[in-house]
Amino acid sequence: MQSKIRYRILFLTLLPIILTLVSLVFITIYWNVIYTGKQLFMKVKADLVVADNTLSQVQQRQQHQLSTISGSWDFQHAFQLLNQNDPKPNSAAINALNLLLAQKQKTLELDFLRLISVADAAADPDLRLMLHQTQQQAISGLMVLSKTQLARISSSLADKAYVELVPTRHATTPEQKSETRGLLSRTLMPVTDLSGNVFWYLDGGIIFNGNTAIVDHIRDLVYDKGTLPERSIGTVTLFLDNIRISTNVPLEQFPSKQDKNNRAIGTLVSDEVGQQVLIEGETWINRAFVFNDWYISGYSPLYDIRGKRVGMVYAGFSEAPFLHNYLLNIIELGTILVIVLFLSGFLVYRGANSLLQPIEYIHQVVTAVQAGRNVRIGNLGLNKENELANLAEQFDRMLDQLQRRNAQIQAAAEQLEIKVEQRTRSLQDKTEELERNVALLHATRQQLVTNEKLTALGELIAGIAHEINNPTAVILGNMELLKYELGDDAKAVEEEIDLVIQQVGRITTIIRSLLQYSRPGEFNAPIEPQAITPIVEEVLLLARHSIEQQKVELVKELTATGIVEVNRPQLLQVLINLMVNAAHAITDNGRIWVRTYDWIEDGQSIGVKIEIEDEGIGISKEDLGRIFDPFYTTRKDGTGLGLSLSYGIIKRLGGTIEVKSTVDVGTVFTIGLYHKAKDDQQLGPYDGLQFGDKT
Repeated sequence: MQSKIRYRILFLTLLPIILTLVSLVFITIYWNVIYTGKQLFMKVKADLVVADNTLSQVQQRQQHQLSTISGSWDFQHAFQLLNQNDPKPNSAAINALNLLLAQKQKTLELDFLRLISVADAAADPDLRLMLHQTQQQAISGLMVLSKTQLARISSSLADKAYVELVPTRHATTPEQKSETRGLLSRTLMPVTDLSGNVFWYLDGGIIFNGNTAIVDHIRDLVYDKGTLPERSIGTVTLFLDNIRISTNVPLEQFPSKQDKNNRAIGTLVSDEVGQQVLIEGETWINRAFVFNDWYISGYSPLYDIRGKRVGMVYAGFSEAPFLHNYLLNIIELGTILVIVLFLSGFLVYRGANSLLQPIEYIHQVVTAVQAGRNVRIGNLGLNKENELANLAEQFDRMLDQLQRRNAQIQAAAEQLEIKVEQRTRSLQDKTEELERNVALLHATRQQLVTNEKLTALGELIAGIAHEINNPTAVILGNMELLKYELGDDAKAVEEEIDLVIQQVGRITTIIRSLLQYSRPGEFNAPIEPQAITPIVEEVLLLARHSIEQQKVELVKELTATGIVEVNRPQLLQVLINLMVNAAHAITDNGRIWVRTYDWIEDGQSIGVKIEIEDEGIGISKEDLGRIFDPFYTTRKDGTGLGLSLSYGIIKRLGGTIEVKSTVDVGTVFTIGLYHKAKDDQQLGPYDGLQFGDKT
C-alpha cells in the first residue's frame, strides 16, 4: 500500500515533466535522423563530384604533359632528324627519342609513353577510334584492354594489371580467380612536322590497376583532417566492372601495425550497388556495405572512350563513428532526463514524507511478519477516523486470524509430509526392483538369441565341413599320385600341381576357420611373427583371377616395415576375402588400392595397418551396421560368412578392423595388427564373433 501510494504521487507529479522531456527526445532524434542524414548524403555527393572531376583532371594533365614533351627542344631536335618520307627512319633519331621518352615517362610518373607512327596507330584497333576523334588535336579517355592488348603496348602493363579476386560479402562469388584486364587513362597526341603534317603520335597514359596514388590524392582532397569524426575512415575506389582495382578501403579497419598492403584490392562491389550503377547506369547516393563495414557511399559509373560503362568511381566514409556520436547524444540527453526526473522525484518525496511515514511504519510491520516475527501495528498516533488508522486496526485483526490458521495448516502439513515420504520410499523400492528385472530379462533374451544363432550356425558349418573335407582329401591324394606317376615329366606342370595342392591346403584352413563358429574354443591357430608385405604380395597373386575378371586396376602402396604376430593362413583368408569383395563391388572399370604402413602412436610403432580401398558402389548406412553379421549379404551369390569370419579372426588376434564407405564413391577397410598379438586377454570361446550391429 505504501509503495503504491508513493508511486502514484510520484507518477502524477512527474507525468507532465516526463511527457515534455520524452517529446524533446523524440524531436531531437527526428531532427538527427532527417537533417543529419541528409547532410551526410549531400556531403558524400559532393565528394563524389570531386572524385569525378579529379579523374577528368588526370586526363587533362596527361594532355598537358604530352603537349609539354612534344614542344620541348630536346624532343623537337630529335624529331626533326626523322625523315618522314623515308620508309626506314634514322635509327639514331629513334634511339634518341626512345631514350628521351623513357626519361620523361619516369619523371612524369606515367606507366607508358611511346612514339607511334600513323600507320601503326591505324593498324591498332584500340587506337583506331581515337584517330577518328583527334582532328589534329590531343584526345584522352578511359580504355579497358586485355592482357594481350596491354602487352602490345608494354610488357610491364600486363604485370601491373593482374589483380587477384577476393570473395566478398554481399557480392556474388566470382567465377574467375583473377582479373588480367587493365583500366587505362590514355592520351593520343598528334606530332606535326615543320609543314604541319602528322606522321607520328605520342601515346601515353597510366593504368589504374593497383595505382593507389590517385585514390589517395582524392581522399586527401575531400577527407582532410577535421572533416570527419574521430576514427571515421574516408575512402575512394576505382572499379573495373565490379572489381576494386585501386582503393584505400582497408582490409582491416584498425590494424595492429601499419601495413601498405592493407587495401581491399580485388574485392567486389555489393550486388545491390552493381545492379543500380553498372547495369542501370544510375548514380548511387546512400549507405552501402563496403567489403567489411557500412559506409555512407557515393557511386557513379565510368565510361570509356566509346561511351560504354566499364566501371565505377566511389567516394565514402564509414558510418559507425556517426552512429556512435548519434547514440552518444541520445545517451547524454537521456542522462539529463534521468537527472531531472530524479531531482523532481526527490522533491516530491520530501514534500509527501509526512503522509508516507505511517505507511512506512505499516510496511515495516508487514516485512517483519513476512520474516516470521509476531508483531502488530498498534496505535499510529492518528485520529481514529483516519483511513490509515482503520487500515492498521483491520490489519492487526487479520494477522491474529492468520496466525491461528497457520498453526492448523502446519500441523496438517507435517502429517501429510510423513505420509508422502512413506509412499515415495515404497515407490522407489519397487522402481529399483523393476529396473533390475528388466535388465535381467534383456540380458537373458540376448543370451538366448546368441545361443540359438550359434547352435544353428554350428550345425550348418559342421555339415558343410564334413562334405567338403572328403572331396578335398580325394583331390589332394590324386594330385600326389599324379605327381608320383608322372615322375620326371611332372616338372613341366610342377608349379600348377603345387598351386592346386596349396589351394587344397587353403580350403582345409578355411574349413578349420569355419568350424570355429561351431567350436571356437577347439581351434587355437598358431601365431608367428610375420612380415606383412610378402603376405599381401601372395594375396594379390591368389586373387588375381577375380581382379582380372572384373577388369580392375590394382594400385599397390606397400610401405610397412614392422613385424606382427599372426596366423599366416588365416590372415591370407581375411585379405583374400576383402580383395574379392572389393573386386565384386566395382561394376565398371575401377581401381583398388592396397596399402600397408607402420602403425604409429605417440611417436612409437605399435604395429602395422593394412588398407583395402575400392571405387565400388559403396555400402548404405542401413547395411553398414550389419555387414559383419553371419549370413548377412547383399550379393546374390554370397554366403554372408566372409566378413563375419574375418572380423572374428582379427579380433581374436587383438587387432582392429574398421570400415568407412560412401555410396557411389567407394569403401575402405582398415585392419590394425599389433607387433605382439594380444592372446593374453584370455578371450572366451565366442569372443570375436560378430552378432548384432557393429560399425
